[in-house]
Amino acid sequence: MTADLDQVFSALADPTRRAILAMLLEDDMAVTDVAEPFQMSLAAISKHLGILADAGLISRERRGRVIWCKLEPDAMRNASVWMQGFGQFDPVDLDAFERFLEGELTDAPDLQSSQD
Repeated sequence: MTADLDQVFSALADPTRRAILAMLLEDDMAVTDVAEPFQMSLAAISKHLGILADAGLISRERRGRVIWCKLEPDAMRNASVWMQGFGQFDPVDLDAFERFLEGELTDAPDLQSSQD
């Protein structure tokens, strides 16, 4: 599972690939349609699509002469489950934590004198 997560997060790290995934949320698209809004070559887009496909985030299918790309939303499930594990913790209120520590330190006996 770690290798799969590494591939998914690596694929998601690039803004172009995230934009491609957002486009594919709408509908399946031909590779040429995916490439249209980007200022890069078709070969560069094909590399991005290959990385997304290797990570399992998209699938590609040849229909006649056209290659179609389809979003595979289930591929992000393991990554989503992994990230949700961090959501179980409430955010730390550092100001409240600082007030707590100040109260504890002023109420605590002098540690220096007990160590002598």
